[in-house]
Amino acid sequence: MVTVSLCMIVRDEEAVLGRCLDSVKDAVDEIVIVDTGSADRTREIAAKYTDRIYEFPWRDDFSAARNFSFSMGTMDYCMWLDADDVMRDGEREKLIAWKEQGDGSADAVMMKYVTGFDERGKGNFSYYRERLLRRKSGFLWKGRVHEAIAVSGKVEYLDAEVEHWSIKKVYGTRNLDIYERMREQGESFGPRDRFYYGRELYYHGKYGEAVKNFLIFLEMQGAYVENQVEACRIGAYSCYRLGEEGQALEFLLRGLSFRVPGGELCCDLGKHFLDRGMWEQAVFWYEGALRTPERGKNGGFRNEECYGYLPCLQLSVCYDRMGMREQALEYHRKAGEYKPYGKEFLRNREYFGR
Repeated sequence: MVTVSLCMIVRDEEAVLGRCLDSVKDAVDEIVIVDTGSADRTREIAAKYTDRIYEFPWRDDFSAARNFSFSMGTMDYCMWLDADDVMRDGEREKLIAWKEQGDGSADAVMMKYVTGFDERGKGNFSYYRERLLRRKSGFLWKGRVHEAIAVSGKVEYLDAEVEHWSIKKVYGTRNLDIYERMREQGESFGPRDRFYYGRELYYHGKYGEAVKNFLIFLEMQGAYVENQVEACRIGAYSCYRLGEEGQALEFLLRGLSFRVPGGELCCDLGKHFLDRGMWEQAVFWYEGALRTPERGKNGGFRNEECYGYLPCLQLSVCYDRMGMREQALEYHRKAGEYKPYGKEFLRNREYFGR
């Protein structure tokens, strides 16, 4: 049996912290809360669950705060959660079972992180993160923003999920501001920093700067292949916003050079041609999305709808525009098998009359 310290960094999380801790308190042996400057009831709520509450002055560095929180853990493994994360009952039981059966030999344990949900709350976007780290292995978080641990040694995959349920309606410029200060101060950007800086620029409507950063990133050595593919996709979205359709397609095609394309990239390529009425080219890529074999556990970002529901919807549109009614109906029916409550499928059902 192994033990687990839950080590969290928080700030002004009174609205969600109790929900998070209620969902996992029975699965961990110790709760460590590091507050980075709350002005609300966060510390009061945390005190209902633990007396291990510490202050850490915020200095624009998430890794520094994470590393401090891990240094306060005393159990075999340190586990991290954000305040708006939760574990459902069945997933929590899987974690408890892993603890009871564990021998402590794993240096790192990866768990699926579900961060996107459809209209019925079903997870549809996920990726694996380093969730449990053996304390004796001495791992350190790196990166001021979008911090991560480069795991090594024995890595296990635990079939348990953490769900990220944010209640925020508007996201500020905090992350972008940190990157901008890093740039102004002449700090060097590693591949991960450069990728996420480009992503923040895109999210805040700075499309031209995003494109420049992604082009720099794609020439850097040692980048994570999933980030390379994602940079091509977001770079393309930035170009569309700028009206640079040719460069957008160049970005998408460049994504093919890093690995066999997943459903996400195939759907992006399909949409490029569908939006231009090039139905046969669109069909090629959407059918490719359906043929794409599922990637393995370490396959990076995964949008479930790009492997079934979405390509079927779009194939129905393409074949309908090509005058091939039976094929259009067949893919319409397949879309309904994937997601019978999907608003797009229901709208198409009215169009097809079935």
